[in-house]
Amino acid sequence: MFCRAQTSVYTFKSHLINRAAFIGKDFKTHCIGIFKHHSELHQNKAEYSFILISLSADDTVLPNCWIVVRLDGRNFHRFSEQHEFKKPNDDRALQLMTKCAQTVMQELEDIAIAYGQSDEYSFVFKKKSRWFKRRASKFMTHVVSQFSSSYVFYWKDYFKDQQLLYPPGFDGRIVLYPSNQNLKDYLSWRQADCHINNLYNTVFWMLVQRSGLTPVQAQERLQGTLAGDKNEILFSEFNINYNNEPLIYRKGTVLIWQKVNEVITKKIKLPKEEEEKEVEVTRTRTKVVPLHCDIIGDQFWEEYPEILAEDS
Repeated sequence: MFCRAQTSVYTFKSHLINRAAFIGKDFKTHCIGIFKHHSELHQNKAEYSFILISLSADDTVLPNCWIVVRLDGRNFHRFSEQHEFKKPNDDRALQLMTKCAQTVMQELEDIAIAYGQSDEYSFVFKKKSRWFKRRASKFMTHVVSQFSSSYVFYWKDYFKDQQLLYPPGFDGRIVLYPSNQNLKDYLSWRQADCHINNLYNTVFWMLVQRSGLTPVQAQERLQGTLAGDKNEILFSEFNINYNNEPLIYRKGTVLIWQKVNEVITKKIKLPKEEEEKEVEVTRTRTKVVPLHCDIIGDQFWEEYPEILAEDS
């Protein structure tokens, strides 16, 4: 009797998998429900696990590729207006984004480098990472959930006088880059985008805030202008040299791992002394450090060759 029951399970399992291959998601869900209540299957957990694995989509990313998880704020134009972000740049918002990205890197140590600007961050996982068997869904959901929860958790540390009115949202996507040059080109593109957007926003908000133009008028004034034209408007009308603007605005933020010496105070009891004394102790720790520098040229990559090391 037992053998017949086992045979029926195996036969139905084979039929189920073959059917699920071309019928679709609804049939798969229905069959999983059947198996959850199948008495023979409950007696054999391995069978149940096999069915679930067989019906799961294979989202393993290609080997020997850099895995980039890019995260973007969802509808952050409205979010920034509702929470009264300063224009064109709000240091509180930028610092909060960086804090969240640092938290993600500290939790997911397979991230080799991260780059952020405005309401986006790109996290680069090591080329040879075996984290969660290289499943795309795991990479994306862990990064987005950790970042989103950190944004809410640390909000009050940066927006002390501004209440969080509603939860922020972030979306994520995964892109693979097979070579070091591909990865460098991607990060260069994101930094170039930072420069283009910030130059436009700086001029736009000067026209609105200082010249009294409406947003529509400012947009019309800048239509068709090149970078040189925008720089000329800033300098001639507002006495602003764009090259003197803070690097965090023009270059964005790069997060890398660095060894840092930390001095801490410890209480120790010295020989032949009854009372404890405070002494300073220097410790070396590896921490996530923010940089605001150019990553388009070769200098950065020559200074930090470990980022693209073969064992990554």
